[in-house]
Amino acid sequence: MTVVSSVLSVNGSRLNASIDRLARIGKLPNGDICRLAFTPEDLQARYLVQQWMVEAGMSVRTDAAGNLIGRYDGTIAGAPALGTGSHIDTVPSGGCYDGVLGVLAGIEVVRTLRDHKTRLQHPIEVIVFTDEESSMIGSQAMAGTVLMNAPERYQPKIGQPIESCLEAIGGDWDALPAARRSREDLVAFVELHVEQGAVLEHHQTEIGVVQGVVGMLRQRVIIQGQANHAGTTPMEMRQDALIAAAKVILAVQEIALRMPSQPVATVGYLTVAPNAVNIVPGTVELSVDMRDLSQDCLDSMMSRLMRQLDAIAAETDTEINIAPVLCVQPTPAAPLVQKTIEAVCQEIGYSYRYMPSRAGHDSLEMGRVTDMGMIFVPSQEGLSHSGAEYTSPEQCTQGAEVLLKTLIALDQSYAC
Repeated sequence: MTVVSSVLSVNGSRLNASIDRLARIGKLPNGDICRLAFTPEDLQARYLVQQWMVEAGMSVRTDAAGNLIGRYDGTIAGAPALGTGSHIDTVPSGGCYDGVLGVLAGIEVVRTLRDHKTRLQHPIEVIVFTDEESSMIGSQAMAGTVLMNAPERYQPKIGQPIESCLEAIGGDWDALPAARRSREDLVAFVELHVEQGAVLEHHQTEIGVVQGVVGMLRQRVIIQGQANHAGTTPMEMRQDALIAAAKVILAVQEIALRMPSQPVATVGYLTVAPNAVNIVPGTVELSVDMRDLSQDCLDSMMSRLMRQLDAIAAETDTEINIAPVLCVQPTPAAPLVQKTIEAVCQEIGYSYRYMPSRAGHDSLEMGRVTDMGMIFVPSQEGLSHSGAEYTSPEQCTQGAEVLLKTLIALDQSYAC
């Protein structure tokens, strides 16, 4: 670590005051926060964050994807930027910290540098990504992975076309390729985020060093049996689609439990037809969601599932079909960034553990174009996407402190 990092420290009170102030925008009577992307509440929050960026000494621009980018220049002309940030849009019943902590901690890093009249060699960019909670169009545009011929895939939650939504915040669908970034202008990206799980709290650990963002395979499974009278159809003559579905659900669980990398697999959606108390179920549709850091693991799980479906169909005299819904490649965090976060935790004296991110984040896309890393701080009881989500002021400050010192260390690690 450099000498300058040891004398700099974030202002925790200022950071947490900013979190509390932003939480007022979109707050509902029950305490939840509803700040859907492209709504008036989202625009109001973006304007406030932009004000804070300017006050912190950053120049601010909006790219074609509507990403809000604050830039704090470095000392070496032409050096690629160190990026940080996250999102400020929420789910319909969100909380104060998801995404917001990463954005406001990034601003606090710049405020701290400015307080001490200090600049790094590399510029720092604090990025507010557009619509992370729905379309992820902001980070996908930066990664160059947007499907330009399929704008309907990016339908925001507010129900309006993505083209008009982007226009409302200063973006431009037709110009999205111009938002793409590369390692030549963004040397690394580090995102601070609340864990949204209970692992850190369970292990009484202060910081999570994220190994990467997991890949996701999501499938729709349709089981076709034969609806029939529940009283007059003997058990041995039934083609019960729900019995087959139960076996599929248990198979999904067993497949995940048997994999050494500890992936997760979930059946979270299920419909039954005719769905009546006196009819043997004839059709069941269910979802299968698999997540892991290893694509090989995901592929292996999928192969095992296909074999199990064939066996279950034969055993239950049903027809089982499967169709892909989502396929997202995992994104590993850069080893240098992981080791730097670890070294910072050791220097400060914070406890830490290596862990995957099993939720999707903007870092998933950013890691496709540059070195990526993530810092997690605990979520009380693992709650998130809820007005009850909570990360203490002390924990928020600790995360911001690690972010500050990580960026300072990376500034020395990457050649300009």
